[in-house]
Amino acid sequence: MKCLDNGLALTPPMGWLSWTRFMCQTDCVKYPKHCISEDLFLEMADVLVKEGYQAAGYNRVNIDDCWMTKTRDKNGRLIADPVRFSHGISWLADQIHKRGLLMGIYSNFGQRTCMGFAGTDLNNIETDALTYAEFNADYLKFDGCFQPENRLNQAYPKMGESLNRTGRPMVYSCSWPYYILTVAKRQPDYPSVVKHCNLWRNYDDIQISWPSVLSIIDFYDANQDMFAKFHGPGHWNDPDMIIVGNQGLTSDQALVQMALWCLWSAPLLMSNDLREMMPGTREILLNKRLIAVDQDPLGIMGKRFKQDNDIGYYRKPVTPLVNGKHSFVFVAFNRAATKTSVTLDFALLGLEEALIYDVVDLVSGEQLNRLTIADTINLEIRATSVAVLKATPLLLKTNAQRDGDEKSSITIFPYIIAILALVFYLLAFRPKR
Repeated sequence: MKCLDNGLALTPPMGWLSWTRFMCQTDCVKYPKHCISEDLFLEMADVLVKEGYQAAGYNRVNIDDCWMTKTRDKNGRLIADPVRFSHGISWLADQIHKRGLLMGIYSNFGQRTCMGFAGTDLNNIETDALTYAEFNADYLKFDGCFQPENRLNQAYPKMGESLNRTGRPMVYSCSWPYYILTVAKRQPDYPSVVKHCNLWRNYDDIQISWPSVLSIIDFYDANQDMFAKFHGPGHWNDPDMIIVGNQGLTSDQALVQMALWCLWSAPLLMSNDLREMMPGTREILLNKRLIAVDQDPLGIMGKRFKQDNDIGYYRKPVTPLVNGKHSFVFVAFNRAATKTSVTLDFALLGLEEALIYDVVDLVSGEQLNRLTIADTINLEIRATSVAVLKATPLLLKTNAQRDGDEKSSITIFPYIIAILALVFYLLAFRPKR
């Protein structure tokens, strides 16, 4: 029980989260369709199921801040707001589960949450872990507003251990490194983070704007070598929510976010109004080829390997492996405000010299030519957009396999000659009628 080791989140979690789009709107009289309430979460659950998101892998509905009252009940327990969540969180979890989805819950370490509701202090951690288990929650996002580093270093491991002790499988999302790396400007103890958390934030909250998305990309590019060392099945860097579908991004910029989050094998937790999506964005979110990159079982975080003026080049090893050789996904990201022509030189992409690759455009699904490292591809990339390609090695026989085929041919050749001779004999000397 000292280590999280809960066997969960072996691929990055996918689903929907309320915060960035709906934040802490609690006025359900004035904003009945946009306030934090059980109705909002059930409506989002219904859209996930009916419009193909669940089938694509988005199987979580996660509640963020402002679901609870501002004080605990007489037994010292967290309770849901009795007006906005009139049936309670256990009932809501049951309704979400009946739709084939999972439910996540939120708390903040300290006496208050980031928005001033009842929080989880050190002496409440075990009680609250049991409460989440009794809610039948499947996920906890544990925030850390207003707390010093030494207290965060106590609270996050304790909550992970307490969740384990409940016996209820709950994915554990931590904000721990963010408050140390980005707020306090100190180096987090990432080995401890990996030991206790399934996923964790490193950087500022995403906003519904292109500059915000770009700042996260810049931060992850600058720190990619450190982040990649601690990234993989069961433990993921979380660059924050997917804001595709909101006003604030063009469709090309939305594609950039989706492509790079998938290249990183980041959690895909949408924060949008699924009932009112921007045109063309649903297709981006449901692109099964990009989702497969994100959910690749190797869980390797892709990295930028070259920056050429406004074009960033990224590479990620993925499955399938063919004769022990990886397939690769490549992203070319155009930061410029104008369309740019790019020649992608396969010799610079780290591919095997002796192999031939099947190449697919993962945005359109178009099958490109079979290529070797001697080839190039000319690409037109729109302003603030990406091209995403996957190169899969063809199944080529090894020298040993070819030698075996030749030996087999030599071995069976005499039998073929004997059979042909027998057929000739029977035809030549068959009795006449």
